[in-house]
Amino acid sequence: MANWFLGGLSDQVGQHQGPHIEVVHKTHSWWRVMCLTGVDYFSTLGYQPAIAALAAGLISPFATIVLVALTLLGALPIYLRVSRESFKGSGSIAMLERLLPWWAGKLFVLVLLGFAATDFMITITLSAADASAHAIENPFAPSWFHGNEVLLTLFLIALLGGVFLRGFKEAIGIAVVLVAVYLSLNVVVMVVSVAQVIIHPVDVGNWWTALSTQHGNPFLVVGIALVVFPKLALGLSGFETGVAVMPQITGDPSDTVEKPTGRIRGAGRLLTTSALIMSGFLIVSSLVTTILIPQKDFQPGGPANGRALAFLAHEYLGSAFGTVYDVSTICILWFAGASAMAGLLNLVPRYLPRYGMAPNWARAVRPLVLVFTAIAFLITVVFQANVDAQGGAYATGVLVLITSASVAVMLSTIRKRQRKRSIAFGVVSIVFVYTTIANMIERPDGLRIATLFIVGILVVSIVSRVQRSLQLRASSVTLDEPAVAYLRADAAHGAIRIIANEPDDGSAQEYNSKNKDERHHSHIPEKDKVIFLEVHKSDSSDFEEDLVVRGVDKHGYRVLEVRSGNIPNTIAAVLLRIRDETDVVPTIYFEWSEGSPISNLFKYLITGVGDVAPVTREVLRESEPNMKRRPSVHVS
Repeated sequence: MANWFLGGLSDQVGQHQGPHIEVVHKTHSWWRVMCLTGVDYFSTLGYQPAIAALAAGLISPFATIVLVALTLLGALPIYLRVSRESFKGSGSIAMLERLLPWWAGKLFVLVLLGFAATDFMITITLSAADASAHAIENPFAPSWFHGNEVLLTLFLIALLGGVFLRGFKEAIGIAVVLVAVYLSLNVVVMVVSVAQVIIHPVDVGNWWTALSTQHGNPFLVVGIALVVFPKLALGLSGFETGVAVMPQITGDPSDTVEKPTGRIRGAGRLLTTSALIMSGFLIVSSLVTTILIPQKDFQPGGPANGRALAFLAHEYLGSAFGTVYDVSTICILWFAGASAMAGLLNLVPRYLPRYGMAPNWARAVRPLVLVFTAIAFLITVVFQANVDAQGGAYATGVLVLITSASVAVMLSTIRKRQRKRSIAFGVVSIVFVYTTIANMIERPDGLRIATLFIVGILVVSIVSRVQRSLQLRASSVTLDEPAVAYLRADAAHGAIRIIANEPDDGSAQEYNSKNKDERHHSHIPEKDKVIFLEVHKSDSSDFEEDLVVRGVDKHGYRVLEVRSGNIPNTIAAVLLRIRDETDVVPTIYFEWSEGSPISNLFKYLITGVGDVAPVTREVLRESEPNMKRRPSVHVS
């Protein structure tokens, strides 16, 4: 049971075809991968027109045009650039991580992960809630469905969690079918609705008269459309996922790891095509729903609330077609939650374990599924499965990610001295910053939920980092040829003696003095050979590292050099690698560190230095329980 529960660790996560997948065993054409992002992006048609009508009223079509303009002129160019600069599936978060070194970068990424978690979690709960709304309003639905929105939503979320506990495969094939059917049905609904608008021009006249009466000044209409636009930000939900699924796209045979030209081109087609399709659907759906559906029906409890296009499908195409449309909508909304869950399952292992900021079990799929399902249950109960109430939280997560992407792209253009592009992306960044702030002020629920996620991630990260502080952190330890030659030469005499040296000025005096002191205080015989080991400091906020040990000659002394952000754990990893390479258990010699043990402890946790000798010994003790196989540590 335990083996099953902890199965599916990060090295097996490739079977979960999600936005942040690590290992891809099979790639697909860009249009098929577009359908994987489309179950999230296109499924917003299930509730976006109703939310727009509720937020903007009669001005909904104009507010939607503003949304489309920002989509095509702002978000699309931003993510086309992201796809060129972050083509390994890490998206804009990785771009910002590279721009901010040391702990600042890690903390910033953790905050963005909080907003990303908000985006994905609310995708699951909001989509399930809207799927329940479509099921309840269907004329063939059982009577007991009514009043049990929360229970139905919890059932869909539990079903989603059950699928992932069993194992979620062939997602792209399912997504292609769902998207094709759903978009085809939407085309039918919109063509019929447009025909109704043409046949009954009086409806257009009534809408225009009401609009002119309420908002006579055209500039006032434009102003209100700009003001209410942040409430429509759900229509931007697919871009971050679009760049995250890039590893799924089949590239050219000539693609390389560092320059996957074909994959980047495919991602550009994916982003552009999906944005154009969605823009067309958004404009038409907003226009026909606003003209054909009375405003009172969009209100909470109304028949069009959260399901405007489904309302038109039943109204003009009959209950049979409307039921088919409802089933299609329920399926794609439920599958949008599946896409979000897959994204979470790959997002967490991508960053947190690498930072040392997640427990070991966070690498396993099934425990994470239970955690995310429990959180989704809590959110559903708190919001009572209300689509409108969750819209603000969803929009907050989406907008923060897009804003971070726009800032990342702007900083990239500045760094590359592309002045005109810097100005253009700077303007777009300002628009998204305004939109994000306005949305947070208008609907603070999203910020509250995101803050809870951020605080939770930070607390878990700090606790995990402390608990894992004595682990070996090296993903690999590579010895170059001179290093191997030094070690084998000493191993031939049956002993390998290592002197730990803190790099200083690199002078002959430094090594002469260190050699003399250690031999005197540690009673190393003059005839015995020694090798110096030096750890040159790098970013101490890094946790997992690939270590490369170089053998160099300095003033006649043999020195092993390695670069790392954490000294004790690195020394322990190198000693164990030496043992495995030579089959001789090495001995290392340290000097005692000055200062308070408590201050040295905090120094070690933050800077990776501290009291090196005892920490090295403790890391070795934790890593190698067999004392006879454990490298010896001497301190003088």
